[in-house]
Amino acid sequence: MKKLLKVLCCFAMVATLVACGGNDDTAEKTQFVVGMECGYAPFNWQSSNATDTSVSLGNAGYADGYDVIIAQKIADELGLELVIKKISWDGLIPALEAGEIDAIIAGMTANADREEGVDFTTPYYDSEGMIMIVRKGGEEAGYTSIQDFSGKNVVGQKATNYDDVIDQIEGVNHVTPKATYPEMVVALRQSEVDAITAEMAVAEGILAANSDLDVVTFAEGQGFDADTTVSIGLKEGTRGTDFFNQVQAALDKITVELRKELMASAVNNQPAGE
Repeated sequence: MKKLLKVLCCFAMVATLVACGGNDDTAEKTQFVVGMECGYAPFNWQSSNATDTSVSLGNAGYADGYDVIIAQKIADELGLELVIKKISWDGLIPALEAGEIDAIIAGMTANADREEGVDFTTPYYDSEGMIMIVRKGGEEAGYTSIQDFSGKNVVGQKATNYDDVIDQIEGVNHVTPKATYPEMVVALRQSEVDAITAEMAVAEGILAANSDLDVVTFAEGQGFDADTTVSIGLKEGTRGTDFFNQVQAALDKITVELRKELMASAVNNQPAGE
């Protein structure tokens, strides 16, 4: 009888392990933990004030912005509590690999290098083109082609497409990238650089806080050749799992029209100093 009980217990343990393993879904999860740098308005920023769209960062204040709104909608659809972790840009992928976060929702573009270690969803926003931020009244403000910036000092954010594309400008002085946009804005205003690569949504916030800066858009066919979409990054190897499919399905429910409305709201609500 004891032998029979032992055999039955073994079968029960095996069945439990099979049921728990190999099915990466939200059945046993209570939180959706998302990483972002909280310093890339209007996609994400850090604030001391709570709003209708912000999420607490504990003693560090609140995370807010377009990425937070998208993350909240996905968490709600999954029936999970949204937790935001503030992580430096360079630390986002390592945090995902280490299991410290479930997803990166931080204005990140899926490219060949990143896709070697991250499984990306379809895009959740498209900035539809790169622009340049320059000093108002300078000769650069009248440029219509990226090649007009030949010989100029141009800077982009470290480890992003906005840095990689600078080399499309022949003869450009590709300045060592900086970690954040506030650092680049300081360099531009102090004439250490002549231009910053950016997207329009980000530029609008910067110009609102810096009346001495301007935006340069480019004539058709004269701009950067670049992917300006951003996607949600999930841990490598999760594509095809229940969890990945549930996140993608939740994202698919957010229409393009609503995404544009949410971004417009984030641009209007971002702190003036971002």
